[in-house]
Amino acid sequence: MRATTIYGTRDIRVEEVPDAAVQEATDVVVRVELACICGSDLWAYRGVAKRADGQRIGHEFLGIVEEVGSEVRSVQVGDRVIAPFVWSDGTCAYCQAGLQTSCRSGGFWGSKGSDGGQGEAVRVPQADGTLVRVPADAPAALLPAFLSLSDVMGTGHHAAIGAGVGPGSTVAVVGDGAVGLCGVLAAKRLGAERIIAMGRHEDRAKIARLFGATDQVAERGEAAVERIKEMTGGLGASAVLECVGTEQSWETAMGIVRDGGRIGYVGVPHEMPGLPLGKLFGRNIAIGGGVAPVRAYLPELLADVLAGRIDPGPVFDRTVTLDDVALGYQAMDERTALKVIVQPS
Repeated sequence: MRATTIYGTRDIRVEEVPDAAVQEATDVVVRVELACICGSDLWAYRGVAKRADGQRIGHEFLGIVEEVGSEVRSVQVGDRVIAPFVWSDGTCAYCQAGLQTSCRSGGFWGSKGSDGGQGEAVRVPQADGTLVRVPADAPAALLPAFLSLSDVMGTGHHAAIGAGVGPGSTVAVVGDGAVGLCGVLAAKRLGAERIIAMGRHEDRAKIARLFGATDQVAERGEAAVERIKEMTGGLGASAVLECVGTEQSWETAMGIVRDGGRIGYVGVPHEMPGLPLGKLFGRNIAIGGGVAPVRAYLPELLADVLAGRIDPGPVFDRTVTLDDVALGYQAMDERTALKVIVQPS
């Protein structure tokens, strides 16, 4: 079968790799219908996060079950399923607590010895604890929305939960990538009264407004901090979603959160010197977030997509074939695309 591999900075290839196959009784094989490129994949693409030559890449996908191990009970051949970006057994203490990302039997797609999501098929370990079945009668038009639940929508939701968003909240979202935009949608879903989206790209601002943003701030740095303080009576936002993971984004988040507020962070940390604990302590700022346990959120978010209450699908603005996956990476790297779907066939 064919799959996406990486060989270094901006060196994405599609190669023949061993066919995905059931190896353990708890495995299934999923034929990938749709995969996508994540903003976190770009760290490896840019050479910031190191990968071994030829390592598989991609961690967001949905597809059809083609082969089932003898101990699998939750899905069967022919089911359409969503795979969160981490597999997990669903039975350990961490999984039972809703923290599947810490599962002792779990792992990340594309890690050593595992299939990546950007390929024709994927061996899924611990299928019963990992996969979420999509109803057979679900409209095909919702496939992009379902795909978003494998990572970005659940990650945006995790940021909103970490920031303590609830009815009446004033929320500011740092980052206008797919995760930040899904954070806007998550904040709206949780009842936020005011949602300030930060970003200077009008196409992304349009999606933010569609998702529920009430205000847009195009300034950056100190100018952005001053603008948001001006908009909030000098206080700042009670809930801040940090969806980037750089020193600058954290400085902005610290500048715009009000005393006693919360920062929910889901941006993968890069070039971060450390949190200013003295300021956090003195201003009573709480921090929540981390790697999103998407599997924990998938059932409720899927129910809302099926009911028409949310539609994260608009975060995808380009589709490429597997043969053209390198062009998809280039487009996201150059910010000519927000989030790219990969169609293996």
